Amino acid sequence: MKILISNDDGFQAPGIVALYDALKDLADVEVVAPEHNNSAKSNALTLHSPLYVHRASNGFRYVNGTPADCVHIALTGLLGYRPDLVVSGINNGANMGDDTIYSGTVGAAMEGYLFGIPAIAFSQTEKGWAHLDAAAAKARQLVAHLLPSVGEAAHRGQPWLLNVNMPNRPLDEIRGFKVARLGRRHVAESVITQVSPRGETMYWIGAAGPARDDADGTDFHATAEGYATITPLQVDLTDHDRLPYWAPLAARLSQDEPVGQREVG
Repeated sequence: MKILISNDDGFQAPGIVALYDALKDLADVEVVAPEHNNSAKSNALTLHSPLYVHRASNGFRYVNGTPADCVHIALTGLLGYRPDLVVSGINNGANMGDDTIYSGTVGAAMEGYLFGIPAIAFSQTEKGWAHLDAAAAKARQLVAHLLPSVGEAAHRGQPWLLNVNMPNRPLDEIRGFKVARLGRRHVAESVITQVSPRGETMYWIGAAGPARDDADGTDFHATAEGYATITPLQVDLTDHDRLPYWAPLAARLSQDEPVGQREVG
């Protein structure tokens, strides 16, 4: 079995080192990760500047690009083979609720999923790497259970994408795994402004807001209770329930003449 590991915190981040050490004896593991921190880059690809790949002293390869860049170039020529599983993380902080839209950790895993490969994004719920060894152990446990089935899932054309968040607790205080839906956050905190030495106003994106929907069944609720959460994700953003609502508008617009072609007067 072959596993590709990436992340968004950069190839030197403690989380990716811990994840590699936890998985390296389960399969043939390769690391292709960003050179620098690329948090909140989502699925962004670098299309207007060249990408370069270098190998670190520990064997990890790093790229001057985004998390999705790393997985994309790995799968389209850099590796020379198709891995059985793509794993991203372990992220320094939560990727729950709305975080998944922005997350580079999820973006790296999703890039593998878009290529038809089962993928997992791993995150700790709090920043600072506390109890990282426990998070790595839980990641190993999940991957070990899933590895025998990844080949069949890819062969059937039914890959899956899992978002996993683990509380920063000692291993014996993590109560197990629980499947959970994504919660929701409040809107972000206000933008932060500063004045540069040249007198220009600088803007910094504010912190993510607190949880808005943290009800029972959400990832916020389960991790607060001490569980590692598993949330299956999909790429389809279509609001299927609202398609019938918008259909009459599309029909009316199709019957109308374009405004510029109507006679005036």
